[in-house]
Amino acid sequence: MNPAGPAITTSNGSPDAYGELKQVIHERLLNSLDLTRANHLEDGVLRVECETRVRSLLDGVRPAISDDTRQVVLAEILDDIFGFGPLQGLMNDETISDILVNGPSNVFVERMGALVRVPVVFRDNEHVLNVIRRIVRFSGRRLDESSPMVDARLPDGSRVNAVIPPLSLDGPILCIRRFGKHEFTMESLVDLGLMAPEMLGFLETCIEHRMNVIISGGSGAGKTTLLNALSEAIPASERVVTIEDAAELQLKQHHVVRLETRPPNIEGAGQITTREAVRNALRMRPDRILVGECRGPEAFDMLQAMNSGHAGSMTTMHANGTNDAFRRLEGMLCMAGMEVPVAVLREYVGSAIDMVIQVERMENGIRRIVGVAEVMPLEGGSARIEEIYRYRLSSEPGVPGHFETTGHVPVLFDRLALHGVRFNPSDFAPRILQSATQTGGGS
Repeated sequence: MNPAGPAITTSNGSPDAYGELKQVIHERLLNSLDLTRANHLEDGVLRVECETRVRSLLDGVRPAISDDTRQVVLAEILDDIFGFGPLQGLMNDETISDILVNGPSNVFVERMGALVRVPVVFRDNEHVLNVIRRIVRFSGRRLDESSPMVDARLPDGSRVNAVIPPLSLDGPILCIRRFGKHEFTMESLVDLGLMAPEMLGFLETCIEHRMNVIISGGSGAGKTTLLNALSEAIPASERVVTIEDAAELQLKQHHVVRLETRPPNIEGAGQITTREAVRNALRMRPDRILVGECRGPEAFDMLQAMNSGHAGSMTTMHANGTNDAFRRLEGMLCMAGMEVPVAVLREYVGSAIDMVIQVERMENGIRRIVGVAEVMPLEGGSARIEEIYRYRLSSEPGVPGHFETTGHVPVLFDRLALHGVRFNPSDFAPRILQSATQTGGGS
């Protein structure tokens, strides 16, 4: 079959005509393909065949178009078929951390901490929906009117959330959280200003010697990035099990088992929740368990693991501060059906958690650890949170804030002393550690 067929006539170089040209060529390409045969071809072979056919179709455009236009049309059509359509260029840009599609002509990105609108345009809502469906197919997840929202993961590790009508009133919505090729280490996070150098050694010591840690903060504050970096301090001899909704953690240890939850299928069966995954992980002889995010009843099983021989476990959660994270955990235990007095819940949480690290995204997009706190259990069913380090904003315009010690000497060092860890209490006397003038990143 000749893919070109009758000549394709363009009226002018207007944007509408340009879009019509791409649509006509796209339709003729699909009509010229043996779809049954195409479904059995490898992507690389099919891409070469489609590229050849599109070039032939472009040869038939009258009046002839420039070589530059030919290349743009060819690339955009192939992106529509094999990539992410109009978003492909954004996906190739490593400086972009978030891609937010609010409608066909309403696309924003976050680049270096700043949220800006970009001149990326889809044809219509159906075009946006087609791209979302392709992304969902990559992950094997389900998205339809009966299940109109989905969390997914792309092959490069990027995290995707999509919402479609009827839940979304104004058309399909797509959010992509990018994970660049750059791997953040603890040292690089110091260089980026996420923490002070003095905090680095303290956190590494706590992780290495199996303190149970919660990393809390808002969306996009840098929780996952920090958790990934902190995991470097886990000794290579230990067996670590990670549990996530969409796998993002990339631990460098050799003995790592990665588990990912699963939503129900179209019949409503087959769901694997975080709670079920945590319970199963306890049977896998882990030394530590890392849960990508605690947000519900799985908190009970996570705390149970921390309280029963799996010290050094870590998780993240959404919270506005170190004290708020502690209280949210209490609420999650209630979601797990624990009908016990609040005092007992607080004692249970206090005995499991050693530290809470609060991360925030500043107004200028820079990420900071704004608080490192010790959880100190007390007799009588209560516990208190004592900050060790904090980030203090400057009250003067244009003057950067700074990290500082609060004067609290960590009690947990009594436990670390059993492992031969010695420290100087004067290191925690109230003082400014560093002026944070760097720019920070993270996700």
